[in-house]
Amino acid sequence: MANNILEGAHDFQAGKIKINVTNISSSSAVGELKKLEPRIAAGAIHDSAERSDSPKCHPETRIAVQDDLYSWILEEDGPSEQPRKIKWVTGPAGSGKTAVMGSLADRCATNGHLGATFFFASWSASIGRRRKTAFVTTIAHQLAGYQEDLKNAISIAIEKTPGIFEKNLHVQMETLVLAPLREVALQSDRPRLQGAIIIDGVDECEAEQYSDAGSRATPPARTNDQDQLEILQVLRAAASDPSFPFRILVASRPERVFREFFDPESNPTFFAPKLDLHEDYNADTDITLFLEAQFNRLRRRHNLPHFVATTRHHSNVGSKRVLLESILKMEATRKANSNPLERLDALYTLKNLRGIPRSFAANMDLLLQTDPESNQAEHLFGNLHSLVKIPPPGSHQWVQYDFYHKTLFDFLRDPGRCGELYVERKRISVFIWDRFVQLIYAIKAACDTQFPYPEVFLEILADFPNYMDPNAVGSSTKDFKIVSTPASADWWVSLAIAHRNKLSLWKLLLDVHISVRAILNILQAHG
Repeated sequence: MANNILEGAHDFQAGKIKINVTNISSSSAVGELKKLEPRIAAGAIHDSAERSDSPKCHPETRIAVQDDLYSWILEEDGPSEQPRKIKWVTGPAGSGKTAVMGSLADRCATNGHLGATFFFASWSASIGRRRKTAFVTTIAHQLAGYQEDLKNAISIAIEKTPGIFEKNLHVQMETLVLAPLREVALQSDRPRLQGAIIIDGVDECEAEQYSDAGSRATPPARTNDQDQLEILQVLRAAASDPSFPFRILVASRPERVFREFFDPESNPTFFAPKLDLHEDYNADTDITLFLEAQFNRLRRRHNLPHFVATTRHHSNVGSKRVLLESILKMEATRKANSNPLERLDALYTLKNLRGIPRSFAANMDLLLQTDPESNQAEHLFGNLHSLVKIPPPGSHQWVQYDFYHKTLFDFLRDPGRCGELYVERKRISVFIWDRFVQLIYAIKAACDTQFPYPEVFLEILADFPNYMDPNAVGSSTKDFKIVSTPASADWWVSLAIAHRNKLSLWKLLLDVHISVRAILNILQAHG
């Protein structure tokens, strides 16, 4: 016999009296939610057992950025303002995005302002954290525990749509999240929902494949970008619903799909201003505090002298926290893993980056692309924004490409770590020389009187020999093409003289002149 005569009932009418029953907690609601549990990625929730070792902000660090994000979560939109419910938190690899999101999630949960979280992880053994399949169901499962009325509304939605778990993300978001939120919003006597939905590591989401790889009619495989974009579109659709009360934080590396999606020119009023952990906040003080704490821990454990000087020195080195955390874990992983930097190496391997000479970005663009008027360099570096600091459009004439992590070069120079990505210095020199030759051929024949490139490019010509490895060039001249340029010897000498502060081309021509003069002197002496 039922314990409650209204168990499972809702929206019914007795005579002329219409009764809406949506807030009755019953075994029926619990039963429907149990259907949801096998469909979630439990390890993706911020306080899951799987994330027990995940990075968090060191005490007393990242205070400003956490305060700013927390304030944004709680602030109200003005009556005349366009609601901006999505904020993108970005930064290069190792800038602390996951640590900030994890600490912020704990803070929101403690204060009752956390709606849901999802932490993607490409390294996770759980497929639910690597793919999109369980994304919406995991969000819905957490929202069901946020408020009793919402739990009942979600349970009813599952009961009414038994096949919802086989639908796409947009349908799942509408059915399991938005429709229940609208129903709860109609209950004016209930407190208004408020809080955050925190999504971290969307750039680590792998593509879900739906076709049989062995079939002859197999469509093109889905890419990671496609599934990542789908998640972003689903979140935007949710945030644009007037009944959606939460603020959404999306944390990712600055990969192309995210840069284009959050481009303010494409969506000038919809998104809140992005937050770049590398550009917007100076973390030097926090890094110093973190390093001092970790070095002191090592000092106490091994009875070593103070590391204050070492801390001050290392606080100015790139990739500080990533490298230090790997070193600190080295003792624990030494027996099981011969390479404590394996996770870092995996990141660099995915990016497949080679060395780049240092000069203004516009010069590098000319050197790397076959057509000086094309935009091939943007395509080449498009997926490297988490490792390479790419100048914004319009600044390439006076800004250099730069690198966030010194450890990247340590990786590329070690064949034992980078494997098939390793490139010998000779091959790099051959590649640069080949690109240089192609560029020379692109110079118009009239360059003796009018050079077609800007002055800054003349500087790279004058300094070009510095990019070449003399040992590599001398040991394998057969790999290098000999080029006759449309410019005369007088023009090259004039260039070397005009830029003799660069020394490179000037010294090269001077050495040639001395060698030729020496041979002529010998010939004259024996003439």
